[in-house]
Amino acid sequence: MTLRGRLTTAFLVVVLGPVLLGSIFVAMTVATVSRDRAAERLDHAAATVRTSMAATCQQLQAAADTVATVPAANRQDVVGRLIARGLATDIRIAGTAPRPDDGKIGGRPDCASPTGGPMNVIAARAVTGDLTITAAQTIDEGFLARLEAAAGADVAVTAPELTERKQPSGERRRMTPQPGQPLALTVTLPPHRPIFLYAVLPAVVLAAALAAVLVARWLAHSTTRPLGELAWAAGRVAEGDLDTRVPIPHPDELGRLAATFNRMTRELQAYVQALTASRDQLRGHLAILGETLSSTHDLHRILQVILRTALAATGARAGLVLLIDRPSGQLVAQCGVGLAGRWDVPEAELPQQRLPIGEGVLGAVAASGEPRRGQGELASSEPPCRTYVAVPICAPGVPEEPGDPVPFPETLGVLALYDRVGGDSFDDSDLSTLRTFAGQAGVAVHNVRLHEEAQRLSLTDPLTGLWNYRYLRESLRREVERASRFGRMLAVLVLDLDHFKDVNDTYGHAAGDAVLGEFARRIRVGLREVDVAFRQGGEEFVVLLPETDAYGGAIVAERLGAAVRAQPVSIDGVQVPISVSIGVAVFPEHGENSLQVLAAADRALYAAKNAGRDTYRLAEPADVTKSGVSPGDHDGDFDATTAVPSGPRPPQRRRGR
Repeated sequence: MTLRGRLTTAFLVVVLGPVLLGSIFVAMTVATVSRDRAAERLDHAAATVRTSMAATCQQLQAAADTVATVPAANRQDVVGRLIARGLATDIRIAGTAPRPDDGKIGGRPDCASPTGGPMNVIAARAVTGDLTITAAQTIDEGFLARLEAAAGADVAVTAPELTERKQPSGERRRMTPQPGQPLALTVTLPPHRPIFLYAVLPAVVLAAALAAVLVARWLAHSTTRPLGELAWAAGRVAEGDLDTRVPIPHPDELGRLAATFNRMTRELQAYVQALTASRDQLRGHLAILGETLSSTHDLHRILQVILRTALAATGARAGLVLLIDRPSGQLVAQCGVGLAGRWDVPEAELPQQRLPIGEGVLGAVAASGEPRRGQGELASSEPPCRTYVAVPICAPGVPEEPGDPVPFPETLGVLALYDRVGGDSFDDSDLSTLRTFAGQAGVAVHNVRLHEEAQRLSLTDPLTGLWNYRYLRESLRREVERASRFGRMLAVLVLDLDHFKDVNDTYGHAAGDAVLGEFARRIRVGLREVDVAFRQGGEEFVVLLPETDAYGGAIVAERLGAAVRAQPVSIDGVQVPISVSIGVAVFPEHGENSLQVLAAADRALYAAKNAGRDTYRLAEPADVTKSGVSPGDHDGDFDATTAVPSGPRPPQRRRGR
């Protein structure tokens, strides 16, 4: 059943219940009153009949007495006048002595002492001397009609055999003979039924019921219509139409409910609009962040984008990103915005700001890996602020093997925000938002480090730790372009271990790897920070000397050769002597591009091998025309006609060394 049906039913029960009960009560009251009135009327009718009969008997007795008192000569005249006046219907004068009193006069009921008998005549007598005067009244329809008119009820003579018959109470009343009323009479009161009342009462009840139904429907409709409109509006709002409003017809409770709903909808609409704007703004920041993460491996730039996005999302005034430096056990500032105090320094000087792990709020977050937020609790070495929120930057946990449990994430640093704009403290939602950005920062740092490690592994030789041939080609091209752009020189050294095949054949490949590792170490020791060493393949190495001429290259070649031959390599207690042959070429003197310079240095290496090894040779200027020569195996036979004459011949001008 609908709410409208329930309200209608409830109203009808509340209204029609008392109406029906009242109608029943009125009907019962009317019936009782009607019965009481009928009994009263019947009593009154009986009393009236009794009085009328007594008056008739008195009238007969008076007529008999009157006749008895007049002289005999005038008796007939008096009798005639009495009958004419209706005082009696018959007056008789008898001269015989009366018989014993049996309640009858000449067979007629005696008004004075009735005993029953024929009920069509009543009489009264008077005795004077030897005469008996009897005045009689015939009980006919006329007499009964006069009684009925006086009593207002039906009057009938009751037969002697019906005298004891019980009649319904409240409708008939039987009158037994008694002095002054010698007849057995039955007074019948016609039934009085309030037909009009009984007809009107159901009509009134029906009209009241119809009116109650109409009023109930109107009330139910007027009550449920606003609720229906409110339900419809709530459905529209649930579907996303926040412009829906409910009309307010009356300022009652439902009107206030509708007004409250409209106000709630407006506030919800404003909140959704603000949330949408914030979502769009956050989406834009995340798009920038995602684009930055996917388009660059510049860690500093990524951290800057993450920090500024977190500031915009939380409304913070300042922020700071610090990463853990494991060797020193300190937090190193990477980037910051809006910092105050001693932290208000140029971006390039921020890495000089360091905090020990475990000291202050930031150090505690880095040590425990638990976020913190509050106000006025920072150490003096931390950025000054009123309120703060700090969360750890953690690397994503990656299981070593499929199915292994995820390891506890490693803390990489701390992301902190300070002083929310507007003066409010940071809340749980800000902490949750900052956790999200800290997670992005952790993934970014982890990915950049993985990328750097993968790049290092792809560009370095795992045995010697030097750059490999792939990185050699890129570095040589870059250094040649730089030297050409700025008018500088670039020296290229190609080094090859002498008789390295004999070391492998005699002592094994493990010993050969040890010799290569020691050789690479001695090369790194003999170079500047700007110089770069490469393992080109096998036992052949290349060294780039930026801003170095042929003279400087020859000096470095001589120094490296001396460092290699100076001390044998110990292999399982056996001292193995080693030496190196070196070819030196200079850009642009010995080649116009990177390939020509490398080829010239390689030919100079051939010349050093032909000269007996354990020496170096400079490329001839004529080699610049012999481009396109590829490095070969220098442990085989050599063509002496292509070699450069032995011995170093440094030029008169030198640059760098």
